[in-house]
Amino acid sequence: MTGVTSDAVDRDATRALLAGGALTVRGRIGGASNAVLHCVVEDPSGASLPCVYKPVAGERPLWDFPDGTLAQREVAAYEVSEATGWGLVPATVLRDGPYGEGMCQLWIGPVPEDDAEDPDDDPGDSGDATDDATHDGTEGEEDEQLLALVEGDEPGPGWKAIGFADVGGGRTALLVHADDARLRRLAVLDAVLNNGDRKGGHLLLSGARLYAIDHGVTFHAEDRLRTLLWGWAGEPLPDEALDVLRGLSAALAEGAPLGTRLAELVTAAELDAVRARTAALLASGRHPAPGGEWPPIPWPPL
Repeated sequence: MTGVTSDAVDRDATRALLAGGALTVRGRIGGASNAVLHCVVEDPSGASLPCVYKPVAGERPLWDFPDGTLAQREVAAYEVSEATGWGLVPATVLRDGPYGEGMCQLWIGPVPEDDAEDPDDDPGDSGDATDDATHDGTEGEEDEQLLALVEGDEPGPGWKAIGFADVGGGRTALLVHADDARLRRLAVLDAVLNNGDRKGGHLLLSGARLYAIDHGVTFHAEDRLRTLLWGWAGEPLPDEALDVLRGLSAALAEGAPLGTRLAELVTAAELDAVRARTAALLASGRHPAPGGEWPPIPWPPL
């Protein structure tokens, strides 16, 4: 079985199947700090979808986030992504499953072999606190690069500089990301979400579509933005992004649909902070730059 994109089937039907279909665990994805389970959801008609299930029981505590809230933040990130109209986050719901409540997200890309690890292992036995697993273990398709290491001090045409990386032997190379409209949209979304962990392995390509995953450490009330997508820092926001931010500002208002939904998923202080970040982006009209009070690039970056 192969993964699908959220364009392949009706979005409402996809969410309904993810939320209500019978959830069967196929295996556990290795390399994740929290429990990440490869699953299939299926309804009585036989319709099925591959998905990721991250039970709350498998979340390790973080010093700066309330315990047991990462799954809700993943859903909240999806809700904001949908409100932008950019569709950057795969369909994501909060539901009950074999190991209790957790987030369930549409799988993007090739599906791993079943039983990659024993799914009957305790989902709470998952290592450190952050979650670095991707759906398919790649950064995208072989014929398109989003990230690269280049020689010299300049990124070259079509690329944006991130910073220098140690490549061993006392040598460094310039880490760059593509000057790509899809990545630029994601940089704006991450600024709104206050994403504390935008790594290269969280970027998935499916045809011409870019998807972003792993949004558990988002929505902090204080500045926590850590990302590889700093290439546009300080540059004016595109007109499209400003239009989207104006729509988000309205949708986040008290009593508006998005504001009401996020109030169910994050704290009141965090919701206020989302509104404030959106307003600040509109007021400045520019991509944010690193603030200096928090490491700007996640580690490891990929």
